[in-house]
Amino acid sequence: MNVADAMTPRSDVVTVEIPGTRGDVLEYLQDRGFSSVPVIRIDDDGEQFRGLVTRGSLIEQPDEDQLALLTREVPTITRSASLTDLAELVLDSGERRVPVVEDGELLGIVTVTDMVRAIAEGESDGETTVGGLATREINTVYQATPLPVAERELSYADVAYAVVLDDDGRQTGMLTEVDIIEVAHVVQGESDPGDAVANQDDEWMWEGIKAVGSRSIPTLNVEIPSTAVSEFMSEDLITVPKTRTARETAQSMLSNDIEQIPLLSGDELVGIVRDVDLLEALV
Repeated sequence: MNVADAMTPRSDVVTVEIPGTRGDVLEYLQDRGFSSVPVIRIDDDGEQFRGLVTRGSLIEQPDEDQLALLTREVPTITRSASLTDLAELVLDSGERRVPVVEDGELLGIVTVTDMVRAIAEGESDGETTVGGLATREINTVYQATPLPVAERELSYADVAYAVVLDDDGRQTGMLTEVDIIEVAHVVQGESDPGDAVANQDDEWMWEGIKAVGSRSIPTLNVEIPSTAVSEFMSEDLITVPKTRTARETAQSMLSNDIEQIPLLSGDELVGIVRDVDLLEALV
């Protein structure tokens, strides 16, 4: 099986075109739950691939509205490349969506989910048990944490998820960056931190958070509801034991539309199996 067999063809890929603005990109990311959008430019030579705009680009450059300046170059792959080649590229680069490009033309997109599907459907080796593939460093957050604080914790940890813990320190749900982006609102050019700054005695207060019903982080120009994480997390927590195979885990990820599954030893949380961890079975 190669990239051509796994990719989403160009006819089914939604793109944004230069010139354009951040507003269209944010709407697309929120509607589809994707982490990035391919950018194209049409000139005398036809449609040319220019790069991707990501969620991170929108947040890290809050004052930039021009699509061309929010676009970044990314590694690409060809249709004839193998899934092993693709897995190595993804693991080395950290990119979740890899454009399939030949002679400057965007032919499709192949994603981590496409590779997980190949494992789930038996197109690639999936007999490796996930106990040896799981990441042992686990990102967690307390269920009563305000969502803006949780967003910063995910950002500083540089991960897309947090296992949510209850009052007893037990896993009770999962929060992902998709859950946050669905309720976040990126605003333009806000510099006044407001008059109603959180009380200095507030347990969750830190410099720069404004209390205006929904709190915002002025340095990033992102408004995020200040409600507790428990209101936004996925409560139906799917877990796996260390003896589960990569194929079985891939099937669970696809059927539950998730990208990471907590790894348990008995009732004890001992790791996290991310979709990218399953790619190790391909290389």
